[in-house]
Formats: sequence, C-alpha cells, structure tokens
Amino acid sequence: MSIYYKSFFFSLLFIFTSVVQSQSLPSFELNSDWMMSIESLVKMQQKIPVNKQKKVLIFSLHTGYKHWTIPHTEAVMEIIAQSTGAFEVSLSKDIADFEKKELSKYDVVILNNNCSKGERRDLFWDVLGEDSSLTESQRLKKAKQLERNLIQFVKKGNGLILLHGGIVMQNYSLAFSDMSGGSFNYHPPQQEIHVKLVDSEHPMVEGFDPEGFVHYDEPYFFNNAYFKYNFRPLLYMELDKIKMKRKRPSDNIKYISWIKRHGMGRVFYSSPSHNAHSYENPKLLQFLTNGLYYVSGLLTCDDSPMGHVK
Repeated sequence: MSIYYKSFFFSLLFIFTSVVQSQSLPSFELNSDWMMSIESLVKMQQKIPVNKQKKVLIFSLHTGYKHWTIPHTEAVMEIIAQSTGAFEVSLSKDIADFEKKELSKYDVVILNNNCSKGERRDLFWDVLGEDSSLTESQRLKKAKQLERNLIQFVKKGNGLILLHGGIVMQNYSLAFSDMSGGSFNYHPPQQEIHVKLVDSEHPMVEGFDPEGFVHYDEPYFFNNAYFKYNFRPLLYMELDKIKMKRKRPSDNIKYISWIKRHGMGRVFYSSPSHNAHSYENPKLLQFLTNGLYYVSGLLTCDDSPMGHVK
C-alpha cells in the first residue's frame, strides 16, 4: 500500500472511529462553496407569492453551550428567507433587539441555538450581568421585561421559530416554556435517529418521504409545558430505538418538532438539527421553509393542539 493510500485509509479510519466513540459528526467551517450548495437546493422549492415582504430577525447569540452549527443555521435560514422573495432579513446578536420598539419592526423572530448558562438558564440575565451599572434587582427586572416583550410580540400575532437549542434561551421560565411548547430537559449522546412523521398528509411535512428520514443528531428530551401537549406535533422519534444511559421513560414516543398558536401568534419548533450536515437534505430545507411560511401566516394548516396523551 502506497504512503498516500495509507494516509487516506487512516484518515477515514480516524473519522469513523471519532464518530463512533464521540457519537458525533465532525464539524466543518462555513464557507461560500457550502452556502452555494444550499442555495442551489433552496432555489428548487416552490414559492408563495406575496404583495409585501415580511421582516425577519435571526437572533444567534448564545451565552452557554456553543453549537458549532450556529453560523451554518443562520446562513441557511437567511438563504431560505431571501430565496422565497417574501422576507427581508436582519441578523443580530444584540439583546437590545428585544426592546418593544425594536421588536415592532419585525414580523418573525428566529431563535438560533441560543443556549443560556446553567445557573439560571436565562440569556437576558446572562448578558445584563456584563453591565456593571445595573443593580441585581435592576438586572432581574430588565431581563424579565425583555422576555415579556418577546412573549407579547408573539401573542399579538407575530411569528416565532425556535431551532434546536433556541428552546434553551429562557429555559427555566414557565411563561417562555408555555409559548415555546416545552423546555429542554436533557439529551442522550448524538446518534443516528430515525425521524418519523406524525401525519404524512400534513402540509408542513409534505416535502418528506412518508417513512421519514434518518440522520445524526442529539435526541432532545423536554419537560415543563411539553407535557401539556398544547401543540400540533410534526416529527417524532421512538425511544426504544434511542441509545441512552438514563432510565428509559415509560412513553415511547417523543415529539421533536411541532407548531402551535400562542395568543394570536404562531410558533414553530424544530429540534433537527445539531449538525450542519443535515441541512444538505433538501427535504429538511423544505420543512424549515414551510415553518417560516407558517409562522408568518403565509401557510395555513391544522395547528390545533393534540391535547393530553396517555
């Protein structure tokens, strides 16, 4: 075996071993070639004609765990929004955009993997802690106000998308959980997940094959408002197929994506995906596009809550 082929072979072996041992996929840098490949996939999607563009804020700040795919997710959602021709996009990592006056400029907010710190699981609190001019009571009051602004933004008829770790942003807040459809609890190691469709006839999942799809991801588990089942589930996984070290829950079905109403507004949550590799699936891109259409009121579909599940 030549030196070249030996090097190539051991490189592949290293990648394979790394994936098996760490239960994760290797990260890669966001670059123009990858973005162009995503653009080519998105361009093939059908467009919904609009008379006036809606304004979208993609918020990508994190204070806790850093998902390596944050810039990729931001790029994907910007590409999707701009490709439709229905949206004007702004990018932000500034919590000042959650002041009432600033939020009023937008029709949709996208929360992109905004993991907060473990102490309070409150991203606004985390950031305001950097302002030495604030007392602790002022910091708490301001953090609560910014959270209320977002919740009222949705209740008044606007849209919210939470992508993967975006649900962790205000994770200990029951009001935020009620709006989002749940709170993050924990996840087993990354692994291959067979994602299934709750209703293959639902317009939100029309791009997927009826049998669903398989990809590597963190299998998210939820708590708090999740168990109200006050949402219309779209995707799920079967827990008896999930490798985990903790005690296996009694319920075998875990929903990992849903839509819901909150007040007059619309919410879309998608746990897929922790890995940017998943965005190379055109059917997942169509799903995210449908989510953007839904929360902006351009896609009408059944979003009635499923209610209590035994």
